[in-house]
Amino acid sequence: MASLRATAPGPEAIQEGLISPAHTVQIGLRSSGERAAREYVADQGGQIFTARALRGLDGAGLQPAIEAIRARIGDRPCYLTLDIDVLDPAFAPGTGTPEPGGLSSSQVLSFIEELADLNWIGMDCVEVAPAYDHAELTSNAAASFVWTYLCGQVRKRQFAGA
Repeated sequence: MASLRATAPGPEAIQEGLISPAHTVQIGLRSSGERAAREYVADQGGQIFTARALRGLDGAGLQPAIEAIRARIGDRPCYLTLDIDVLDPAFAPGTGTPEPGGLSSSQVLSFIEELADLNWIGMDCVEVAPAYDHAELTSNAAASFVWTYLCGQVRKRQFAGA
């Protein structure tokens, strides 16, 4: 199975053959952690689009990354796991690991919308910690991302039946 992640999969998922690293894409990484952990997926054959590489890009500027993702995943069944801390804390302060320099809500929505026609089998959104966000920005962003994903799946099914 292919996977599209906005977070780092544990090495166990790759080691146990649960996901194909050649069909795994990570978006928005910005950790300054140890290289072995930060680059694990790339070292196993996956693709990483760091937050720094995507900084300032939106709309048409994201198209090269979107097309690269399409080419890598193809029509394989794929799963999206969206770790809310991929967002800059300005957009999602309610997470256990806020780190400046993340993606904007607009960028994440663009990825979800533009890739809606992939062969998705599911999605999750993790690391939302409402207790850390009195203004509910994080919960609202997470709900918007899940809603957008679900709308894309409904639309895809409607067109498939037309």
